[in-house]
Amino acid sequence: MAKRSSLVVVESPTKVKTIQKYLDGNFVVKASMGHVRDLPKSKMGVDFKKKILKPEYVVSPSKKKVLDELKKAAAEADILYVATDPDREGEAIGWHLAEELAVDKRKVFRITFNEITERAVRAAFERPGKIDLKKVDAQQARRVLDRLVGYKLSPLLWDKVQRGLSAGRVQSVAVRLVVDREREIEGFQKEEYWSLHARLSPDGRPEFEATLREVDGEKPSLPDEATTRAVMASLDGATFRVRSVTRGERKRNAAPPFITSTLQQEAGRRLGFSAKKTMTIAQQLYEGVELPKDGQVGLITYMRTDSVRIAGEAQDEARALVTKRWGRQYLPDTPPVYKSRGSAQEAHEAIRPAEVRRDPKSVARALTKDQLALYRLIWERFVSSQMMPAVYDTVAADIEAGRAVFRAQGSTLRFDGFMAVYVESREDETPSEDEAAAVVPPLEEGEILALLGLDPRQHFTQPPPRYTEASLIKALEELGIGRPSTYAQILGTIINDRGYVHRERRTLFPTELGVTVTDKLSPFFPEIMDVEFTAQLEEHLDNIEEGERKWGDVVHEFYGPFATDLLRAEKEMSSEKIGVETGEACPECAKPLIERRGRFGKFVACSSYPECKYTRDLGGKERPEDEPTDETCPNCGKPMVIKHGRFGRFVACSGYPECKTTKPVTLGIKCPEENCKGEIAQRRSRRGKIFYGCSAYPDCKFVLWNRPVAAPCPTCQAAFIVDRAARGRHWRECARATCDWKSEVETTVA
Repeated sequence: MAKRSSLVVVESPTKVKTIQKYLDGNFVVKASMGHVRDLPKSKMGVDFKKKILKPEYVVSPSKKKVLDELKKAAAEADILYVATDPDREGEAIGWHLAEELAVDKRKVFRITFNEITERAVRAAFERPGKIDLKKVDAQQARRVLDRLVGYKLSPLLWDKVQRGLSAGRVQSVAVRLVVDREREIEGFQKEEYWSLHARLSPDGRPEFEATLREVDGEKPSLPDEATTRAVMASLDGATFRVRSVTRGERKRNAAPPFITSTLQQEAGRRLGFSAKKTMTIAQQLYEGVELPKDGQVGLITYMRTDSVRIAGEAQDEARALVTKRWGRQYLPDTPPVYKSRGSAQEAHEAIRPAEVRRDPKSVARALTKDQLALYRLIWERFVSSQMMPAVYDTVAADIEAGRAVFRAQGSTLRFDGFMAVYVESREDETPSEDEAAAVVPPLEEGEILALLGLDPRQHFTQPPPRYTEASLIKALEELGIGRPSTYAQILGTIINDRGYVHRERRTLFPTELGVTVTDKLSPFFPEIMDVEFTAQLEEHLDNIEEGERKWGDVVHEFYGPFATDLLRAEKEMSSEKIGVETGEACPECAKPLIERRGRFGKFVACSSYPECKYTRDLGGKERPEDEPTDETCPNCGKPMVIKHGRFGRFVACSGYPECKTTKPVTLGIKCPEENCKGEIAQRRSRRGKIFYGCSAYPDCKFVLWNRPVAAPCPTCQAAFIVDRAARGRHWRECARATCDWKSEVETTVA
């Protein structure tokens, strides 16, 4: 390493402490706290009419003090090492720093490391490079395009819909995906279909189930019950004979180590983390945590990556660990090689433990609960990715019965392989083929089987599921929209900042505002709202980084059509601000009231504004219509209606606000508590979780977490039973803890 006065600039102050301990006293490490300059907030900052684009960059007011300190340190140093993050954004931050610090370019060196360990840091300083201007250009193109779309479309939305809205080159497409999925669900027409299952028993062995696969040599078509019953009738008296038995082996390979998108997806599914929370915790693990014996240590590699490449030395460490802890039989002969997507930056590594010897147990006391959960996920995923596949023994038996052929399939886990450490979760939480496969007893060709019964089952096609954060990130990645470093920010913008998408538990719904903005933009900006065009633009940015295109050319190609679309939208786009009449008269001037949209949501205002300034807040939400009931208010005699509130439906007097009588909507099931006259009602907790409690609360505090069903228990005659579902199963059981009655629920017709 160089023995001279050197300034090392990183982005985060957390890294300063971690990196400084690996360098000698000739190095001073300081943090830039991210970007030190950007386009001005008060204006566009780019003149798109000029052939050569020259963005106007200004020092961020909040960074002037930081920059002054860096300039002072740079003046006292012989060499400047830029050690910002190893991606486009980090490259651009380093370039802006070098420009502002005015250091001789010959004395500016670029340092990158994928993990903040002594080994990686020292190796990086032994091979310093130069700032990659192609990466800087790619970041400039992205920043200028985002500024163009944001600064031009946002004022349009303010004028046509409401103030405070924004549009983005990627965020608007993400919202459109959610809106389109919701409309697909709303327009879905379910179709009925049936399946037929035979319960069979070989002589003296356990029964098993086989499913109808052929009728008269063709795949069966069972659209309704009548057709299914006809097939059943044709099998009356048929002999069930084993036609063939096929035994085999199936391997299940480990999932590759995490990249940014898959980490966000898996943390969302398994830990319930939002994309933003996942990235925040991953950043903490990367930059370093304080370990009792080792001080500040970076625990994982860089968390913004789309490459599944693993360094050879990391694979060697993992192989040694697997051999020691699980045995040589769990280790493949050669390290597995995983293939990244075509656009992945192979210079980066996948997300893995910086040192695999630090297992979750050894660092547990130094981490918060969330840090430990995410670190365990990363550690287990990486270790399992270097292990042998799991092996299943499979069997498939075809069974003849008259004009029909039934098939029974089963699989048994012979060798768990990587599953000894980790198994990837799934979005729908239904059992996989491996887990769901039934056990088929040993069978021989020609063997006659006893028929115990035929079970016809009714099914309906299902609409596509609504997106979760995990599945939306997966869709964006598969469509080539955005990049790993942008997903968390995109979701945070559309859900938290702008309110275009609403998250209920883990499911994403478009808000009325999100639908309105999408419908306003789509006809006038077909390219910006087009999935393929947005993905193609991402490819152009990659081409800039690879030196295949000039960044100014890409921006100009986008600007021409966009400017034309913008002029047309300003003239032809209708305004939502005009509002619709409510049918009510203003209580102050008797003029018609209209429903309008403002910065904080919907409100009612007088149509004679500004002469009359009467307004009434609607809470920023649609007002569902009140539902009539057969009840009258016990206090004033007016009709009671069902209203919709923050925590669900409730019954209230129609004379509100003069009469404020309310009560919960009940399920018609009497509360089981002794001497209680209340009924069970559905409620919603402050965290949004549904539960069931007594309508006489707070006098009666009876609660249930499972939905009660108004049917007596067939065993103990309890007044009601409860409905339960988990992992693809649906059953009912007695509400009494002392009764063990339980029954599976399925759409089987006897």
